[in-house]
Amino acid sequence: MGRPTWEAAALLLVLSVSAASRPLHGIVATTESSFQNSEQSFGFNLTLAKTIVEYASAVYMTDLTELYTWTCSKCNDLIQGFEMRCLIVDVQSCLQAFVGVDHGLNSIIVSIRGTQENSVQNWIKDMLWKQVDLNYPNMPNAKVHTGFYSSYNNTLLRPVIANAVCKARKLYGHMSIIVTGHSMGGALASFCALDLAITHGGNNVYLMTFGQPRVGNTAFASYFTKYVPNTIRVTHEHDIVPHLPPYFFIFPHQTYHHFPREVWEHEVDGNTVYQVCDGSGEDPNCSRSVFVFFWSASDHLTYLGVDMEADDWSTCRIVLGSSVEQFLQTRLATGSGDAAAVDVVVVADHGVLVGWS
Repeated sequence: MGRPTWEAAALLLVLSVSAASRPLHGIVATTESSFQNSEQSFGFNLTLAKTIVEYASAVYMTDLTELYTWTCSKCNDLIQGFEMRCLIVDVQSCLQAFVGVDHGLNSIIVSIRGTQENSVQNWIKDMLWKQVDLNYPNMPNAKVHTGFYSSYNNTLLRPVIANAVCKARKLYGHMSIIVTGHSMGGALASFCALDLAITHGGNNVYLMTFGQPRVGNTAFASYFTKYVPNTIRVTHEHDIVPHLPPYFFIFPHQTYHHFPREVWEHEVDGNTVYQVCDGSGEDPNCSRSVFVFFWSASDHLTYLGVDMEADDWSTCRIVLGSSVEQFLQTRLATGSGDAAAVDVVVVADHGVLVGWS
């Protein structure tokens, strides 16, 4: 199966309900997978999703030199022609991201990695589950998770990503923007997509996350759907993380609430089904149908057949060992002189900022 052009893929990715659409009934089998639509017509392009999940996986790499040069073990297959434009490492916060261009999709790609060390266990233990007012205009009553919001908006991620996207557009013209991330990286990607949509227009920003936790309340989910309509949240089987922080239906306005649109990857009679869920964000027939005793951490580590684990989970390797030091020494030795050079921004220990542009 070849990669779709962005123009064709966008038509399949955009959430749309047309007056002429007809509801699909049952499961439509294909040679690669099965699709099940619920209530509304919706296009889900599996090849595009497999491309984006590879970007969400690649940002986990801890060898910064291989990531910078796009020679890492995950930097191949559908994403091998990617052009890195900006590599971002926040050592203090254990955050990592990259921005670049996929010329086949004619799109700017933003992929964000979140904190990895024992992250799921920490969420379960610590996320009792403080919300903060969202500091955006025209969004009264919107509240979001304090930690996720702060990790994106109060670190270098927000200004550096915004700058990198602007520079890529100046270099290559008006491109669409695809933002992605897995796990906590998906939560941060959501705030990134919202920020870019407000800046560049929601019709130009596409968000696809994998195994993303909830990030805000019902009011936030409503505003997010308005500003970032081109959104897909992929969930997998019994993955525990999309159930966090918990949703309490008896407190509909105070509780955390997913924004739409979920696509639930699961097995039915031995076949993989990508079930497109309803527009509520909390479709009881999708991942929410999984009883709490069956929630699984292992299902969080694979999406669309792609390994979403870091190459070392024991520590936050981007802040320890010789990887960062060796990478910085290499960059200092080689420098960057041409206009198309890759930007590198690193916040090292003790808040020391090292950057090239």
